[in-house]
Amino acid sequence: MSYLPHTDADRAAMLEAIGVASLDELFAPIPSELRTCVIDLPPGLPESEVAPLVSALAQRNRTYGSRSFLGAGCYQIYVPAAVRALTGRSEFATSYTPYQAEVSQGTLQHIFEFQTAISELTGLPVANASMYDGPSALAEGAFLAARHTRRDRLVVSTGVHPEAREVVRTYASGPGLSIDETPLDPDSGRTAPPAADHLEGAAALLVQQPNFFGVVEDLEPLAKAAHDAGALLVVSQGLLAAGVLTSPGETGADVATGDVQPIGNPPSFGGPSAGFLACGAAYLRQLPGRLVGRTLDADGRTCFALTLQAREQHIRRAKATSNICSNQALAALAATVHLALLGPVGLRELGEVCVARAHSLHDRLTVLPGLDTAFRGAFFHEFALRVAGGAEPFARALREAGVDPGVPLGRFDPAWDDLLLVAVTEANGPADLTAYVAAAAAERGTGV
Repeated sequence: MSYLPHTDADRAAMLEAIGVASLDELFAPIPSELRTCVIDLPPGLPESEVAPLVSALAQRNRTYGSRSFLGAGCYQIYVPAAVRALTGRSEFATSYTPYQAEVSQGTLQHIFEFQTAISELTGLPVANASMYDGPSALAEGAFLAARHTRRDRLVVSTGVHPEAREVVRTYASGPGLSIDETPLDPDSGRTAPPAADHLEGAAALLVQQPNFFGVVEDLEPLAKAAHDAGALLVVSQGLLAAGVLTSPGETGADVATGDVQPIGNPPSFGGPSAGFLACGAAYLRQLPGRLVGRTLDADGRTCFALTLQAREQHIRRAKATSNICSNQALAALAATVHLALLGPVGLRELGEVCVARAHSLHDRLTVLPGLDTAFRGAFFHEFALRVAGGAEPFARALREAGVDPGVPLGRFDPAWDDLLLVAVTEANGPADLTAYVAAAAAERGTGV
């Protein structure tokens, strides 16, 4: 990126305008222990010499590549070259939100294709044009339920990602919705169907599938418990599992939300990504954000148009379902392209690879001393290990050995200090699993 460095005269003029005599005086309010020492840089070099110098410095960074088993909502995946090639085309990469929508037929069509894919994967008939991310989509799904039921209380499973729960709480604090939590079964790790009195007066029961600890939830009894109490079941759905698990809609969910990151979108230090939200036809009028429809123009040609806009930019603010002002079109397009490349069979095979490798790693780790499974329920591609001696020291030791073994969960709750969440995707090959087991065995003081 080009830039213009400041001269001594420029700096003097700015200091004079601010009203201080020197840079030291400018930064004096910052405690000295927090100030970075002045770096004594060498004289400037030509680009031909700077480039290899910077490359050499970059090589000092420690990276784990396919030997990273981090997850907890953001996953290392393989993104096919075709996804980058298509989404990088200028007509996609430079387009923004379609304010003059009907002249953006290409953008509207790929949004419509995204909606169609999400509808098929969630088993629900209506999906919107995408949300900001998974946690905000879950909060919007909860708000949809509150508007539909005209109730002001939510029940959230502790199996929902802690950060997503916090986002829901933040959203709920505005209109004053109250939130109660319902626990997991300590043995299976699944959400136990709440008692009728716990769901009484609730707008929705919020669960995650698979849940934060990787355990596959049994959604049908949860849906029945919610519906018996007049509440909706809102499911935060993991897309990687969509090819192998029964869809939320087929198990009785009313609303399905989630994040497209594991499909077509690399982790990228946490974003950007896109959320999705799908629901039953009865809740169509409560759907937030954009919705693209397919229709015919005056000449009988297929065309696409924004319809049923519930954003405050399109209707009276008091009647808007949400103040969401855009959709994450490029990230949603990447997911759509990846899904189209995979197809139904490819998505199922991708999920089966994740399942097989995750279970293989789990079984090889849990025979080592001091490593045990935290929950007995079936899991998809992510599982929680109980680590004797604490998860953080174990993770630190394995990182030194060249393997990033997962997320120590004490960062979310001190009660989880001995839990390590391990995620396995198609990006982790057999050699990576073997390297993990070898590093873990060495840390535990035993052979493989």
